[in-house]
Amino acid sequence: MTGHVLVAPDKFKGTLTAPRVADAVARGLREAVPGLDERCLPVVDAAVAAGFTRIGRWVTGPVGKPVAASFAVRGDTAVVEVAAASGLAGLHPPAPLTATSRGTGELLACAVDLGCTRIVLGVGGSACTDGGRAMVEALGDRDLSDVEFVLATDVDNPLLGPTGAAAVYGPQKGATPAEVEVLEERLRAWADEIGHEHADAPGAGAAGGIGFAALTLLGARRRPGIEVVLELIGFADALPGARLVITGEGALDAQTRHGKAPAGVAAASGSVPVVAVAGRCEVDPTGLGIRAAYALLDVEPDITRCVADGERLLALLAGRIAGDWLEE
Repeated sequence: MTGHVLVAPDKFKGTLTAPRVADAVARGLREAVPGLDERCLPVVDAAVAAGFTRIGRWVTGPVGKPVAASFAVRGDTAVVEVAAASGLAGLHPPAPLTATSRGTGELLACAVDLGCTRIVLGVGGSACTDGGRAMVEALGDRDLSDVEFVLATDVDNPLLGPTGAAAVYGPQKGATPAEVEVLEERLRAWADEIGHEHADAPGAGAAGGIGFAALTLLGARRRPGIEVVLELIGFADALPGARLVITGEGALDAQTRHGKAPAGVAAASGSVPVVAVAGRCEVDPTGLGIRAAYALLDVEPDITRCVADGERLLALLAGRIAGDWLEE
């Protein structure tokens, strides 16, 4: 038997971490095909998985109080997540009109001060809709001319309008309809101040307009988030010689094609066939570039038992995958 099997799933949200999903699938493959060469690349905290070092700092949180946050560094590259310093998670009550991106700017400043010349800014889960103004202010008068910024986001919203940062994401951050209008006017005034050139660019509306500030003032280049993650975990290096790729997530659904791991893995796998494991499958997987999907609910329709016994069921599904795809 030639060729290895590459196991690259995302987490099953609220149930199993990506490494546990990968381990269960690998175990089932080994039981079905003794001696099989399987290689696990769970799509998890990509920076840590790729050997980056976590750097912790106290920074300004979304409501102005100090919060402990961190970013990751390897060589001259840093990975900064907006959610680490300016995230919505744990913020009660939300503060749609006053939440600030300043802490994200403070993390970026730390990375620059450490000598990083390539900074990946991952956006998502932000509490703020300040257009990244406070983030930029926190950077002060640093010389950023030699720093390459990468805006890692699967969001393609513009800054303004009915599909913009305030209208689409403001309500998710607790904004009332009247507050959405206030936020929209603030973002428009910010664009008037620094220029509208990138206001309509895909991703400008990401993280409450942080994408706009990154594109306009930091000269960032936008890349799909899953593309950056796969690059960090070394997916392309592990692919040559593979006979099959197994990916997956908790639910294969209409959102999967919008930057989720299975669609990204399938797109990056070239001619190597890709199958998926999932808790449930609500779409035709072939539309995602995935040859077949194997769902836990297909073998255990009781969702409570399915969740409780997920790893055993994943190993069982892996055995079925081996029978369907790995027989000589």
